[in-house]
Amino acid sequence: MPRRSAGLLMYRRRRPRELEVLLVHPGGPHFAKKDLGAWTIPKGEYRDGEQPLEAATREFQEETGFVASGDFFDLGWIKQKGGKIVTAWAFEGDCDPSKLISNTCEVEWPPSSGRRIEIPEVDRGAWFSIVEAKERIKSTQIPLLDRLAEALDAGGRK
Repeated sequence: MPRRSAGLLMYRRRRPRELEVLLVHPGGPHFAKKDLGAWTIPKGEYRDGEQPLEAATREFQEETGFVASGDFFDLGWIKQKGGKIVTAWAFEGDCDPSKLISNTCEVEWPPSSGRRIEIPEVDRGAWFSIVEAKERIKSTQIPLLDRLAEALDAGGRK
């Protein structure tokens, strides 16, 4: 069975018809010098029996320090290059990315060294227009941005 993650895509409107999304940059030395194609929606794996939306809201708070609330709407799922299935929801909100506080995790670094270091899961967040976000986000997550833009244009969520 493939690994499964659930995540949330927060969006805001700066002016009518100008949409921005919050993306986060993974922490740690592996991603330190990576930018374009490295950003992601806040997300994480969930356990058997855990509801994906509950996991998504938990992961959002763990990775950003912000509480997700409001009306969540389903963006469906995507399959990442490694085979992980990511289910996502969107919600309208706002936050100051400079106040982001992420939980930490342990990783082996350098790889195969046996040495463990503690890193933040996320080292920063930022607001991007949809066009900018498509340049920064992992390419397999671009359909989530497209689905958000389509839903807001066609779904009466203007």
